[in-house]
Amino acid sequence: MRGAISRVKGVCHNSSTGKKVEKPPIFKVLLQHPSDIPTSDLMIKLTELPQKMWKALPFTGAAQPVVTHIELSGVIASAGRTSKNLNLRRIEKALDEAFAPKGVKAVAISINSPGGSPVQSRLIHDRIRALAREKDVPVLTFVEDVGASGGYILSIAGDEIYADPSSIVGSIGVIGGGFGFPEALAKLGVERRVYTAGKNKSQMDPFKPENPEDIARQQVLLDALHEIFIDLVKERRGGKLSDDATTFTGEYWHADAAKERGLIDDFGEVRTVLKEKFGKDVKIKHIHTDERSLLQKLLTRSNGALSTSLISADDVMESLDAKALWGRYGL
Repeated sequence: MRGAISRVKGVCHNSSTGKKVEKPPIFKVLLQHPSDIPTSDLMIKLTELPQKMWKALPFTGAAQPVVTHIELSGVIASAGRTSKNLNLRRIEKALDEAFAPKGVKAVAISINSPGGSPVQSRLIHDRIRALAREKDVPVLTFVEDVGASGGYILSIAGDEIYADPSSIVGSIGVIGGGFGFPEALAKLGVERRVYTAGKNKSQMDPFKPENPEDIARQQVLLDALHEIFIDLVKERRGGKLSDDATTFTGEYWHADAAKERGLIDDFGEVRTVLKEKFGKDVKIKHIHTDERSLLQKLLTRSNGALSTSLISADDVMESLDAKALWGRYGL
């Protein structure tokens, strides 16, 4: 028989040879007597023990690096959680979940958006940046078909921006508009009655002829929003931006031209880039943002267009707005 192994003050000995026996690190934990461990550390060691035992097994190996991945796709607009639109209320839980895992190496965000609300765009951007600072986790963004206007605001939440060579990027500008029907009511024999307090309360009234003063005030507003957009891009992209005069004109480009202007960092798709950065064994954990019911998903196509008439008038208008925004980029 082989000599028995005994423990003396945390050291293993062979009873037949008297020699010390080499032991793996896990046995150093197992062979410590509770009286040798300070009470404050005892519970910590006990809770860590299963994990240490698992890692000590020869077939488990080192833990895989983990990167979370979230997809932000659609028009950016304020709406409820059940809407297809992107807004902070709808995706805030998913963003929190993406940054939650302990030891996560990075958060990857795929973006496919033609833009929309500047406020919701900024709210989502700011929440991503706040979580990145709080958790000290880098963010990588990946533009798919479109990362334009508000979609580009989402893109610059990343520390690095990647795109497909055929992606559409940019549109750093602000647009506003509507329709005018100044003669429609008269032709229908309808008299319109409007009462206001404040001389400019009814500005931009679609049933009245355009007023030059209203147009001037609207332009001041658009210019102010444009400057806010430009400042944010400069803050996030800094010295990466070129001096190209067209960068902030509202124009958009394919990814190669966008890279020349410093609007993106490189070309690449999620899996390839993450494997290059974190190794071929990187584990990509996908976080879902769609909280719609199964019926709502069935009634809505992937691009936000409605597939049935069994919906409300608000849904119809939302779908038409989405189609118009995507249509600006040929999608």
